[in-house]
Amino acid sequence: MKYFNLFSNIIIAKGATRILISDLQRNLSDLYPLELYDIIEELKNEAIENVLENYDAESKQLVHEYIDFLLEKEYGFITNEDWDGNFLPLSYEFHEANKISNIFIEIDNVLVLDKIKNSIDNLGVKHVVIYCTQELSIKEYQSIDNKFKGTVLEGIEIYSPFHNALDKEFFQILNQSTSRIYNLIFYNCKKIPFNTKEIFRFNINFSHENFKISACGKVDLKYFNTNLPKILEAINHNSCLHKKIGIDIEGNIKNCPLMPEKFGNIHHSSLEEIYIQNGFKKYWDLTKDKIEICKDCEFRYICTDCRAYTERTHTNKEGLDISKPLKCGYDPYTGKWDDWSKNPIKQKAIKFYGLSELVEK
Repeated sequence: MKYFNLFSNIIIAKGATRILISDLQRNLSDLYPLELYDIIEELKNEAIENVLENYDAESKQLVHEYIDFLLEKEYGFITNEDWDGNFLPLSYEFHEANKISNIFIEIDNVLVLDKIKNSIDNLGVKHVVIYCTQELSIKEYQSIDNKFKGTVLEGIEIYSPFHNALDKEFFQILNQSTSRIYNLIFYNCKKIPFNTKEIFRFNINFSHENFKISACGKVDLKYFNTNLPKILEAINHNSCLHKKIGIDIEGNIKNCPLMPEKFGNIHHSSLEEIYIQNGFKKYWDLTKDKIEICKDCEFRYICTDCRAYTERTHTNKEGLDISKPLKCGYDPYTGKWDDWSKNPIKQKAIKFYGLSELVEK
């Protein structure tokens, strides 16, 4: 008897109309029809010969073709006996030693960052995203990087307005004098000042758009990412808010700067105090499997959730918003993408959040 064995690094997300197979070794995901899911499920429990007995001649040929396809894609392998129990399955558990992994902070002055410096080590923060409303000089970029010297912080991403001093020499100096800045995004850029293909230690992006943090939360294929840590976190926790702290321009501490609920203010409270506050972690374990419509979507483990902007249609018994993200135009029941901002069902929520001006652009 021959058996088909699925490699443990293969995760299958079943949607309403199709499946997504994610290869966590190659970091690739591909879409396939639902009938393939049913065949794989049968092959998990039965010998290939026994599975084939359930099909007529024409369908048997289809099953053979699917098995050949699965072998060609290296999603699994054939054995002459049932090897169930001979291989340890991939653990779907997700562990991070740090209490907080990410901080998103909106600032108009780099001095505000002094308020979070001591908390970086205490909470084990690995990444900080800074959205700055003011133009930053080279000394200010260096100051931001130096503030976290000697801490456990691994990376700093900065959004800031474009200005004319941003020439090649500016970045060459920055490249040599900073160590934690890994991504720079400059908005309101009328003209790209130089060829950004030159290799620096960090990434540089220039955009003509006037970035606002209210533009965050868009669900799009280009933002999807297949990798083991991301998928395991999405299976067990909320893919956006888990171990995240948001701080808005006024210093209010939230789950996300765009969410309304405030848990304190950086000028009066430490992040450590907020971390242990009742209710601060309430969204951390809200997975896509618990969110309406998302739970039927094949992309749910590679997609980043948004609780700041939702369709505002459902809440669970704990009072958590379990509505589909507002800025998602994908319908898992039809398998089609549409412009979310033009969906008449979403217009009430768009008006509630004051996003009408944003979506009309």
